[in-house]
Amino acid sequence: MRTAVPLPHAYRLLNHGPTTLVTTAHGGRRNVMAAAWVMPLDFTPPKFAAVIAADTFTRELLDASGTCVLAAPTTAQIDLTWRCGNCSGRDGDKFEQLGIGTEPATLVDAPLIQGCAAWLECRVLPEPDLQDRHDLFVLEALAAWADADLWQQGEWTFPVGGRRTIHHSKGGVFFATGERLAAAR
Repeated sequence: MRTAVPLPHAYRLLNHGPTTLVTTAHGGRRNVMAAAWVMPLDFTPPKFAAVIAADTFTRELLDASGTCVLAAPTTAQIDLTWRCGNCSGRDGDKFEQLGIGTEPATLVDAPLIQGCAAWLECRVLPEPDLQDRHDLFVLEALAAWADADLWQQGEWTFPVGGRRTIHHSKGGVFFATGERLAAAR
């Protein structure tokens, strides 16, 4: 079950650096890609940076639609995340090919992927120089959601032995988000 996250707290959904899935849709076509380089940039309005290579189908749909969804997959989705990053949506609908369940987003056409820990519905803030020179997109979150079992009282609560967000290292190797630690205050 999804719970709404107040936009001033949206940065918390990705602040710990998980791998993300980026969904896009335009003109009756949709796509999903895995992205390791996505991070929060600002609080209000919530902004994120995402590197999306110029030669990808996701980039083509993002350029055309100006919107996307950033989603944080969990340990239960490691294989799916790896497969999303290793095939092209130009060759067919990845959602159908990989059996990815979706739900409609509330403000953008790109779908929400079922089973993720978090979802951010975003619009592109045009920065043509960054996009052309560095494949870097600045995105503003319009709506933010988290899995109610994992997000409580404004923070992640990953249960021991339960689903956690994932972090890609290299070549299909991932780490799960670790133990929660707090500094002495």
